[in-house]
Amino acid sequence: MSQTDTAVPTLPFAQPHPLLLPPVLRRLHNTGAVHRVRTATGDTAWLVTGYDRVKALLSDDRLGMSHPDPGNAATISDSALFGGRPAGNFDTEHADRARMRRLLAPFFTAKRMRALEPRVDALVADLMDALSAGPNPADLHEAVALPLPILVICELLGVPYADRAEFRSYSNAAASTTDTATSERGLADLFGYMRRLVEAKRTAPADDVVSGLCAIDGLDDDTVAGLAAMLLFAGHETTVAQIGYATVLLLSNEVQRREVAEDPAKVVGAVEECLRFPGSGTGGLLRYPRVDIDIAGTPIPAGDLVLLDISAANHDPAAFPAPERFDIDRATPTRHLGFSHGGHYCIGAPLARIEMRSTIRALVTRFPTMRLTRPAETLTVHTDRLTRSLTGIPVTW
Repeated sequence: MSQTDTAVPTLPFAQPHPLLLPPVLRRLHNTGAVHRVRTATGDTAWLVTGYDRVKALLSDDRLGMSHPDPGNAATISDSALFGGRPAGNFDTEHADRARMRRLLAPFFTAKRMRALEPRVDALVADLMDALSAGPNPADLHEAVALPLPILVICELLGVPYADRAEFRSYSNAAASTTDTATSERGLADLFGYMRRLVEAKRTAPADDVVSGLCAIDGLDDDTVAGLAAMLLFAGHETTVAQIGYATVLLLSNEVQRREVAEDPAKVVGAVEECLRFPGSGTGGLLRYPRVDIDIAGTPIPAGDLVLLDISAANHDPAAFPAPERFDIDRATPTRHLGFSHGGHYCIGAPLARIEMRSTIRALVTRFPTMRLTRPAETLTVHTDRLTRSLTGIPVTW
């Protein structure tokens, strides 16, 4: 690498606009494929940009999320959750991940998700009714983006919606990227909550995912609680952020919003573009090579921290012409890596797409005159959380 230590850029990169790729990341992508960077915790890492390389490495079993010496591994943040530091058993990581996906896959089949779609539409309609009847201006984050994923994941898992304030506080704490103690406490509280729910489902099962996991032979309560806690966190935290960004993008692109309103079939492409477009300067997905590898001519020792930058990959002009243009009519709308790729592909992607499609359809038809009350570039995000969701979406109509 030609960079000197003083020239090594530090994550997270400054992002003047909450939805646009940080200028530093764009510059790095334009100057090469692999870049030495420093993380927020002060560790050094290799940042990989470029669509083809990132996609290939996402499904490369020579890389993993575990580390043979996790206590001395480089990290991205102080979060105790996946994504900030090593996770899993180094000796069994690939087998453990495959087993987890086998256990969860039956609960997220295309057929099961299609059956859930009318219920999601009904929940969205209820939220839109409440928004219409409530104060104007309003906060679209609090009115729609936040409650919808919580409602959906509660119904899917069998979590009482009345407990949302409790588990939401645990999730917020667990997602902290700046305080390890807070993150660890939140994670423990979330697991404890799920452990109590599993005990209740053992006694009184219902037609939900947690009850279904309890019915699998050989799964003990701790395993079920761990899986359920992961689903509860990932199933609403990430979708809250995705819906928030999607609504702002549509509200900021009047012509394409009208196109979706006039031709509902265009909602499919709109959702995919909303998943591709938002930029981030956090560094992307954490991986550790299990052996010495070479990436684009750069030798990287086993155990070094490698960051696969999804945002940069999704803005690679070689894969997406004019990547800075928001375009719901892209020729290959699902090519983006917004849900990762390969063995790490998000198992809840079909559900997130359903929630986003339903929200966008309802929004553009029910509120054709809705607009942001402040410029999109002035909106802020939760920079101290893994998912970096918007703090608010002020709108009027």
